[in-house]
Amino acid sequence: MLDRPAALVTYQAYIDGKWVDAKSGKTFQSNDPYTGEPWALIPECDTADVNRAVEAAARAFETGPWPRMTPTVRGKVMRRIAELTDKYAERLAQIEVRDNGKLISEMAAQTKYMSEWFYYYGGLADKIQGAVVPVDRPDHFNYILKEPVGVCAFITPWNSPLMLTAWKLAPALAAGCTVVIKPSEFTSASLLEFMKLVIEESGLPPGVVNVVTGYGAVTGEPLVTHPKVAKVAFTGGSVTGARVNELAAKTFKKVSLELGGKSPNIVFDDCVLDDAVSGAVSGIFAATGQTCIAGSRLLLQESIHDQFVEKLVAMAKTARLGDPSKSDTQVGPVTTPAQYQKILSYIEIAKGEGAKCVLGGGPATREDGGGKYFVKPTIFTDVSNKMRIAQEEVFGPVLSVIKFKDQDEAIQIANDIAYGLGAGVWTQSLKRAHTMAGRIKAGTVWVNTYRAVSFMMPFGGYKASGLGRENGAEAIEGYLHSKSVWINNGSGGGNPFIMKTAS
Repeated sequence: MLDRPAALVTYQAYIDGKWVDAKSGKTFQSNDPYTGEPWALIPECDTADVNRAVEAAARAFETGPWPRMTPTVRGKVMRRIAELTDKYAERLAQIEVRDNGKLISEMAAQTKYMSEWFYYYGGLADKIQGAVVPVDRPDHFNYILKEPVGVCAFITPWNSPLMLTAWKLAPALAAGCTVVIKPSEFTSASLLEFMKLVIEESGLPPGVVNVVTGYGAVTGEPLVTHPKVAKVAFTGGSVTGARVNELAAKTFKKVSLELGGKSPNIVFDDCVLDDAVSGAVSGIFAATGQTCIAGSRLLLQESIHDQFVEKLVAMAKTARLGDPSKSDTQVGPVTTPAQYQKILSYIEIAKGEGAKCVLGGGPATREDGGGKYFVKPTIFTDVSNKMRIAQEEVFGPVLSVIKFKDQDEAIQIANDIAYGLGAGVWTQSLKRAHTMAGRIKAGTVWVNTYRAVSFMMPFGGYKASGLGRENGAEAIEGYLHSKSVWINNGSGGGNPFIMKTAS
C-alpha cells in the first residue's frame, strides 16, 4: 500500500542532462486518481522549452558521442539501462499507481518486464546490417548503409506511461537516435523518476534523452512541428493521432502511430468455456478497460450465449474495487475526470440505444469499494454492432456482448469497425484458429489467450488503429534510413556529349 504524504512533490523537466524549470516558471498539478487530490507539481513547458530540448537532442546527434559510438558500446549502455530499470522497478511502479491509478499488480508487472526491451534492443544494436547488392551493372559495387534518422519526438499516453515509452525508446537508442519525450500531462511523474533513477545513472551522454512536460497544444504541437525533429512516434487516441500525422506530414517526418481499438473477443461453442469466461473478464476489466487492446466487443456464438453470459456476470460480480496500491484490488479508478465522465456518458448512450445492462451501469460508490472516479464493471447484452457502444472506443470497464450464428458472421462483425488493433478467438479447432487469424483485419490475433505482449513480437494496428509497428526486430527499421551507395570500379564515364559512331 502506498504512503501518501500530504506535501506536494515538485518535479523539473530534463533537458541536455540537466534538471530545469519551465522557462515561464509555470507548473500544473498531477492528481492521484484514487483520492482525487493533487500530489505533484509538474513543469508547464511551452515552445521555448521544446526548442531547448530539441536543440540539445540535435547537438547530441550531430556532434555528440552517442551516434558515433560503436553499436556494441551502445548496446552495453542499454544493458546498463536495463539493469537499473530492474533495480528500481518497484519504485517506478509505485509512482505509476500514484499518477494513473492502475493496479499495483499490473504496474509492477509492467515495470519489471520493461527491462527486457532494453536488453533485447541493446543486443540488437550491433546486429543492424546493411547489404551488398549484386546490381545489374558489372562495373559497379553497390551496398546499403543503415543510418539513424536523427532526433525523434515521442508523445506517450497516460494508461501505461513507462512501458509504452520503452517500446519507443529502446529501438530508437539502439539505432543511434536522440530523443525528446513529452509524456501525458496526466502522468508525467513516472517518466521523470525514470530519468532520475535510470537514465542519469546509466552513463547515457547529455542530450540523448530529454523530457518536456505540458499540454498538447503548447508542448506537443511545437515538438511535432519542430524542423529538427526527423521522426514522431505517438500513442493515444485516433483523433489526436490524425492531428499528429497531419502536422508531421507538412515537413515530411517519419511517423508511427499506435492508436485506438475496439477489439472483438470472439467465443465459439467449441471453446473451453471457463477459460473463455476468464479471458473475457481479464480482457476488459483487468485494466479498468483503460487499454487500447481491451476486448470491449464480446462476440458469443448463439448456442452458448445464455450460459456464457450467466458465468460472465457471476465472475465479474466478484471483482474487488478499491485502492489500486493494494495487491488484492482487482478494479481501480478511472485515471482522469474527463475520462470518467466520458465512460458514464457512453453507459447512458448504450441504454438509450436499447442495449440491456445486466451488470453495473454507473458510478461505484465508497460502499462498493470505489472512490472518487470509479465506474462499476458494466456488461451490456442485446447489443447490435451498429450501436455506438459497439463502434466507438469507450476506454473504460464497459463490455458489449454481441451474438453471432457462425464463423462467417463472426468474421463479418469483427471486421465491421473502423479499428483493427487486436482480436481474440476462443476455439479448440486448429483449422478455425488459423482461418480466423488470417481473415480478421487486426494487427494482433490472440487464440485462447488475451492481452499477451512481448518485446519480440511486432505490435500495431490496421485501419484507424495506426501506422507502423512497435516491438520485434522490425521496429528498429522505423528509426533508420537506408542509404544506397554506388561505386564505379570501371573506367571513367567519358564525355557524355561526344557521340559514338559505328565503325
